[in-house]
Amino acid sequence: MNKKVFILLICLLFCGNFVSAQEKSDLQKRAEAIDPDKSIASARSMYIHAFNDYANKGQVKQGVECATKATAMYYKENFYKEAFDLLRNADQLIISSKLPANEKAAAHYLVTKERVQMYIKLRKSESAKEQLNTLENHANQSNDEGTKNDLLYTKAIYYYTFGMNAQGNAVFKEMADKLTAQKEYDKVDEVFQTLIANGRKSNNANLVAQSYSNYIAWKDSADAMKHADEIGALKKQIADNESVISEKDSSLTTRQVIIIGLCILAAALAAALVVGGIVLLRFILQNRRQKKIIKLANESNALKAKFISNISAQLEPTLQKLDSRLPEVKALQDFSSHIQTLSDLENSDEAIELEETSIPQFCEGIMDQIRDKVKDDVTLTVNAQKMSAMINKEYVSHILLHLLNNAAEYTPEGGTICLDFKKRGPHTHQFHVSDTGPGIPEEKREDVFKPFLEVRDLTTGDGLGLPICKQMALKMNGDLDIDPQFTKGTRFILDLHV
Repeated sequence: MNKKVFILLICLLFCGNFVSAQEKSDLQKRAEAIDPDKSIASARSMYIHAFNDYANKGQVKQGVECATKATAMYYKENFYKEAFDLLRNADQLIISSKLPANEKAAAHYLVTKERVQMYIKLRKSESAKEQLNTLENHANQSNDEGTKNDLLYTKAIYYYTFGMNAQGNAVFKEMADKLTAQKEYDKVDEVFQTLIANGRKSNNANLVAQSYSNYIAWKDSADAMKHADEIGALKKQIADNESVISEKDSSLTTRQVIIIGLCILAAALAAALVVGGIVLLRFILQNRRQKKIIKLANESNALKAKFISNISAQLEPTLQKLDSRLPEVKALQDFSSHIQTLSDLENSDEAIELEETSIPQFCEGIMDQIRDKVKDDVTLTVNAQKMSAMINKEYVSHILLHLLNNAAEYTPEGGTICLDFKKRGPHTHQFHVSDTGPGIPEEKREDVFKPFLEVRDLTTGDGLGLPICKQMALKMNGDLDIDPQFTKGTRFILDLHV
């Protein structure tokens, strides 16, 4: 079945989604900004990244929402194994959470529903039925009316898809009767229209025929009820109007007051429209000016970046002629090189090449490069699974070596430096670099990845190392952040998605 149709139906008719009222994370917003019709792999990867981020923060509801969206994008391209693996991860997140029982059930409902839809698409009737029974248990435990309505719709889809017309008719009639009893005729009509359209898109002739037949029968009875309701409403309105006219007709003075009041109200509304038009016009003009200012600012930033890059390139020949043994000259040469590297990373659109790499051997090789730089009695530890992964060795080596050199510089005698590798999903893995040094103050953690924030003595470092590492991580469709949960020093997390 068409996933988009299901989501639209649930959102419009039953309000069954349980997305938290909390603000969405930047990762989820970035995922939603990607058009899956143009780049489904990028959208899916970003949703998985958002799911892992929510999971690490213990935000279960938002995490489940991102996981189900990524799952739909997996099985849309027939990646069923990855889809089922991701749903298992989502279930584990729910089980380990501290949500109330009804909210856990609502979360499990969304995950299980994805399994039902995959089995329906795979035409596995028994597996779909088993998951449908589980789905019903979750719906009952959630104690949410919208979820129970959505369960009826999902049941109807299952029964019609596998030719069980009688059961499908019974379930669909139950759902239609509930909405009809609430006089929500338009919602019932939308349900029928969506079900018919769904059957056509999936080439399910049985679903189309049964839905259309039921729709015609319901519409005849619904039209009669709607007409009766409308006639009753009109009669009541007429009676109310007659009562009002009878009361107002008692004196000419009362009528004049009403007329004068209406004239005043009309004048006030006209004045309000004029003022509103003026305000709207000013807003439009201000909006245009702001767009122009933003455009000029973007152009200015681009010119600044090009200017800085050109300066670095022009200074390079002169700096190379100076004596690099002098600390000041060496600092200037490194600063110029770092500026050029940062500029190239920000302006380059070239695709990053990946290669199969043995992770334990790679990590040990990186750690060996700092063994002679650490203080006395500092313990160096590598924790990596015996596996291979697709990575860009140049960028990953640069990032890890920079982080480990910093750790070697700041970790005191008797401390510990660790390099860990963790597989977070079928296409997601992380490198962790942690130390027991003094740590980075919380108020400075966001600034360490931003270049040129302060005037520095270049002989003590130019502050461009971490911004360069951050850009390299982003170029690899990943990210580099400081772990806020680590309090025994500093831990950097390099998140990569293949």
